Amino acid sequence: MRGPQGLGSTLAPMDRGEPQHQPAPATLRFALLGLGVNLVLAAAKLAAGVLGHSYALIADALESLTDVAASLITSAGIRYGSRPPDAEHPYGHGRAESLAALVVCVMLLGAGVWIAVAAVHEIRTPHHAPAPWTLIVLLAVVAVKETVFRIMHGAARRTGSTAVHTDAWHNRADAITSAAAAVGITVALIGGPGWESADDWAALLAAAIVLYNAWSLLAQPWHELMDRQDPELLGRVREAAMGVPGVIDVEKVLARKSGPQVHVDMHLHVDPEMSVREAHEITGKVKSAVRKGVPGVVDVLIHVEPANEPKELTTEAQRAQREDVDLDRARPHP
Repeated sequence: MRGPQGLGSTLAPMDRGEPQHQPAPATLRFALLGLGVNLVLAAAKLAAGVLGHSYALIADALESLTDVAASLITSAGIRYGSRPPDAEHPYGHGRAESLAALVVCVMLLGAGVWIAVAAVHEIRTPHHAPAPWTLIVLLAVVAVKETVFRIMHGAARRTGSTAVHTDAWHNRADAITSAAAAVGITVALIGGPGWESADDWAALLAAAIVLYNAWSLLAQPWHELMDRQDPELLGRVREAAMGVPGVIDVEKVLARKSGPQVHVDMHLHVDPEMSVREAHEITGKVKSAVRKGVPGVVDVLIHVEPANEPKELTTEAQRAQREDVDLDRARPHP
């Protein structure tokens, strides 16, 4: 059958197909790496801070303990998020990663506030200058943390994991706080008597850095959980779809992110004289083109409409205008 009755404005008979899910070990391995490193460094910094009379180092150790908790939460989010779709979760469980990233950011905010309050208290309390050897501990920590950041950041870019991305920057923030602590200890050691509080001022600076990073990282998982649309991503999807022969226009494109995966909904305009079978073939080609051209897309749901059918009136003003016209037509005229 041909003609509008063979196509109409209906959903094309196209299956969603089985999304290709990212295996958990690909991202979980890096989360466990961060967990192990943070646990060892937190213990080392806490011991060095207590023995070396450095509050900046103690504060840095406590921030590393939040890194340990963050890595545990990230690992749990990745494990749960890697579960395949089921009847109750047709889009999968990938948003567990975004939720884990959001929790980590909130923990970072809390750690930053706690460090700042404690640093102010130490500034007002006389104490001993830090031991010179604590500086060596901090420089080693900076080197290790920066290395872990680079490894995890590269993994996050390859896998598209928001949880690993947040955990990576958590490690970068820890490297920065350690560097700030090293500066404070250096000033206290060089300045001598009267400069002991430089160590605490460094802890306060570290708290400000932690708070800034936490607030900056908060946006991405929040936007993912709220389905905020990415214009650049939508543009690439539209471009891939328009490159398929037979597609006349792409009226609407929506996308939602679930972990490293992206699910796309779109409305296509095709020839109104096209049969249902032909429309089905085009939607299959569009689905393949989008998956191939836009990394991360695992699922494309397509609604097909005839190209010459007027677009649906969606705004309140347009609907009101249509109702006025209909009433005018129904009203008797002399």
